[in-house]
Amino acid sequence: MTIAMTIAFVMPPMLLGACAAAPDRAEPNPAARYSSILESSHRGDDDLLSAGLGLSGLRGPAPPLADPELSSSAQLRRLAIHSNWKGLTDLTATGGFDADARLPDVPGREFHAFVQLPGASQAIRVMLQLPDAFDPDRPCLLVAPASGSRGIYGGVPVAGPWGLPRGCAIAYTDKGAGTDLFDHASDTGVALDGRRARRGEQPLGFEPAPAPSPLVSVPHANSGDNPEADWGRHTIEAAKFGLAMLGRAFPDRAPFKPREVRVIGAAISNGGGAVLRGLEQAEPGLFDAAVVAAPNVTVAGVRHLYDYASEAALLQPCLLADADRLLQLPFGNPALLPMAQQRCQSLEAAGLIERADARSARAAMKAGGFDDEALSQAAVNASLDLWRSVAAMYASAYTRSSVDAMPCRYAIGALEDGQPQAPSQVQRRLWWATSSGVVPGAGLGWIDPAAAESPADPTLAGLQCLRALWTGDSDQAQSLRQGIRETFATAILPDRPVLVIHGRQDGLIPAAFSSRPYVQAARRNGARQLAYWEIDGAQHFDVIVPFPGISSRYRPLLPYLWEGLDRIDDVLDGRAALGGDRTIHAIDVR
Repeated sequence: MTIAMTIAFVMPPMLLGACAAAPDRAEPNPAARYSSILESSHRGDDDLLSAGLGLSGLRGPAPPLADPELSSSAQLRRLAIHSNWKGLTDLTATGGFDADARLPDVPGREFHAFVQLPGASQAIRVMLQLPDAFDPDRPCLLVAPASGSRGIYGGVPVAGPWGLPRGCAIAYTDKGAGTDLFDHASDTGVALDGRRARRGEQPLGFEPAPAPSPLVSVPHANSGDNPEADWGRHTIEAAKFGLAMLGRAFPDRAPFKPREVRVIGAAISNGGGAVLRGLEQAEPGLFDAAVVAAPNVTVAGVRHLYDYASEAALLQPCLLADADRLLQLPFGNPALLPMAQQRCQSLEAAGLIERADARSARAAMKAGGFDDEALSQAAVNASLDLWRSVAAMYASAYTRSSVDAMPCRYAIGALEDGQPQAPSQVQRRLWWATSSGVVPGAGLGWIDPAAAESPADPTLAGLQCLRALWTGDSDQAQSLRQGIRETFATAILPDRPVLVIHGRQDGLIPAAFSSRPYVQAARRNGARQLAYWEIDGAQHFDVIVPFPGISSRYRPLLPYLWEGLDRIDDVLDGRAALGGDRTIHAIDVR
């Protein structure tokens, strides 16, 4: 990999985005909006799609560390691409990868930048991948914000397999979340090339206020910006960055105007919600179409993720107290039974369910809108501690809290035997490449002082506190609900083809709380080019599909997103109609 750094500063960061051109006009030099741009070439054994690993390398363990000290940005990039593929996709034939031909080498260039939007205290990352096969006379650009809280390479396994081999450029953003974790013990963050740097040495992707050692600040939880409220703006910024970098790469063809470039949003989960918000907020003509899968998106009057996550964190573990049913569930490990039975007892004592059994907890969750398909993921969610992670991280984001003042006394740190400690240098350097941007993971865990209040059920007190932020009237609860109101979608879409796809068995972002009501609201608001596909047998995590006992129950969702992109491409070319809604049945889901 070769790297060239270019500095082009022309206006203060607070003005970035404020002077954007209208879609039918273009700035003389759009690239000048970015104070620094990192350009790199990726060819030979270091391509755009798999960092030269190919299908066999992605299926295998993390690539060996040629530099054990992780001082090479090229090595960090390869680790980041590998970890995102491994964390998001089913790399078997079931997931559409039956040969290396599915992952051809895609040589090209990357362009990276930090952008700080008006009113934000922290920067976001944007990146463009530009394959050598890109045709400036028939330009296409996908916009792929990362799923979950993933870093800048989080969208590569989602949009890359479809777009890069076709010669489409792809613009990405970490949406103000990502993996630029800040370590307060060493006072270091992450520079533009992924390597760690001390505060003040050079621009960092995330630079929070000082906090006590050995705490670790995570961008999604501790940025102070409520990133989710701006995910639409982040998506728009990624699209504009992509267009600007096309002009930089092809100066004889510049500027690239949106109406002259086919621009398609393509993302999943939080990234899918960001694409929909971007379409709602963008100037007319910026986007030509979008395909999103399992979008985390909420319209007014529907349960918000924080509402149902904070409830599920308390109630759902009790569903596993039915031993016979537990063994039938994906990830239904008998070792979960004692924890589940204790939770049922705790819930009955707190008056949250009528009896200390799984049936009572299930009835309470169904009364709140969870359907049987979503509840089939109870063991997965409990095993991965997903609900506590969502509730604690998002509570901190919505209240714009620093790591040493998070709601309910939570904090984040590198843990050993449950105790926080200063991370090692190698551990810190690995975060950017191997973290998913959420806690727990990559050696980081929750510091929960309330655990001592209920030793028999150590997570109970903290979870009750998180739930009270939704149901209570404290100043912090009101602040949280205000932060949540800032994230609601309008469901007012441009007159462009939009395809929404969702797995019927999604237990993390149930379709009943997201895609179904969003599509209904958008149609009430006049959306004419909108289709919805619901996939029976698909859930939120393609990566678990190949697990023993799972593949007979589920199928991956990403192949349907790629099929949807085929459909959208045909629609834009006039070869096909978008078609109506579909429910896709193919396997028996027990």
